[in-house]
Amino acid sequence: MTDAVKTNEEAGIFEITLDRPKANAIDAATSRALGEAFAYYRDSDHLRCAIITGGGERIFSAGWDLKAAAEHGENENQDYGVGGFAGITEMFDLLKPVIAAVNGVAVGGGVEIALASDIVVAADHASFSLPETSVGVVADAGGVQRLPRKIPHNIAMDMLLTGRVLPASEAAHWGLVNYVVPASDVMERARDIARSIVDGAPLSVKAIKEIVATTDSLSVEEQFHRVRNGGFPVFEKMLQSEDHIEGPRAFAEKRKPQWQGK
Repeated sequence: MTDAVKTNEEAGIFEITLDRPKANAIDAATSRALGEAFAYYRDSDHLRCAIITGGGERIFSAGWDLKAAAEHGENENQDYGVGGFAGITEMFDLLKPVIAAVNGVAVGGGVEIALASDIVVAADHASFSLPETSVGVVADAGGVQRLPRKIPHNIAMDMLLTGRVLPASEAAHWGLVNYVVPASDVMERARDIARSIVDGAPLSVKAIKEIVATTDSLSVEEQFHRVRNGGFPVFEKMLQSEDHIEGPRAFAEKRKPQWQGK
């Protein structure tokens, strides 16, 4: 990785730290480095859950590097690498969980990273805002696409149109954040959640992401029909797997399952 993107892996958990002082802003080069990190996670069978956080104690990410835009002409049509902006906002084939450990202020693209994640843990001093209209752009790396699906429409539109800052407690109230914890506990809570995920059957976890990601726009009846009539390769693989036999067997024998991912 680069100095701006640091990674660490242990016991199936892959940690990605965006460490680009002072604001953890993301230019095209940093976005490409994040994409490389997420692609490595996606393609590595031994990695089961990822955590993304920001360096320092104050700012998770200020989002798009506006100085790079002003000084170097970077724009929305730039090559931001695999996975789109920040390496995750358009990585639609990532069927493994991502936890955002929001250690501070999340602005613009920083919010969009959290929106693209599956679970969000936020420090109690964290906040979330999408101030793109104040600089003549649109939150098009997931803000306009995901935020109205995550929280009530009128609250999302308030954030998108006015740039209103949502404190972590209010973000949790509306469902944008799962857990609000003291700043010193953010990474440990994220790791606890990651360990719980890693304890689960890997194909089951991937099948859940596969089904949820591809049936989100369908009615409940249509979702049932799709699940019961194929079309989900990972789900079908899970049903035929050794782990599908191992789970009930381990439960009956009162022991911890030995997952093989096959």
